[in-house]
Amino acid sequence: MPDRLPVDLAKCYRLLNHGPTVIVGSAHAGRINLMSAAWSMPLDFSPPKVAVVVDRNTYTRQLIEASGEFTLNVPTRELAKLTVDVGSVSGRDVDKFAKYGIASLAAERVDAPLIAGCIGWLECRVIPEPHIQDTYDLFLGEVVAAWADPAAFSDGHWTEEQGGRRSIHYIASGHFFETGPAFEAEK
Repeated sequence: MPDRLPVDLAKCYRLLNHGPTVIVGSAHAGRINLMSAAWSMPLDFSPPKVAVVVDRNTYTRQLIEASGEFTLNVPTRELAKLTVDVGSVSGRDVDKFAKYGIASLAAERVDAPLIAGCIGWLECRVIPEPHIQDTYDLFLGEVVAAWADPAAFSDGHWTEEQGGRRSIHYIASGHFFETGPAFEAEK
């Protein structure tokens, strides 16, 4: 089975609508960087849009502003330490890919990296909104490609396999929740 399959853009919002922590990828002029973000969400359906908070002091933001693109990578418990690590050191000072041995996957529509081992990936182009970027550090992106690990997400839904890989949700101080089993409300 392939490591990732395309997600229909009409359903790509489902990769984020449950509020997972993401790793934001950025690239410009041969430099690449990553940072963690607990505040991201789907914003619109057609075309699909997302929102993510990227602090003005980060190197990731510098690269996003220069390139006009970014990726959102949905990590799992196995990548929790990496998620904390890439959010704790500046890419201005260190190559995070070399320091942490990060493997990347080729994106299809942007130059920003996709992180191997994640269960969801969104490739995004910035929708310029200078006021909200400067005032709230909020970046809007149009999703131009989306991917998912077919063992974790298929037919537009997260799978419910027992023991399957699940997204993580940051609390604080290196602590996370992991999504649990889904259930349906009574009809």
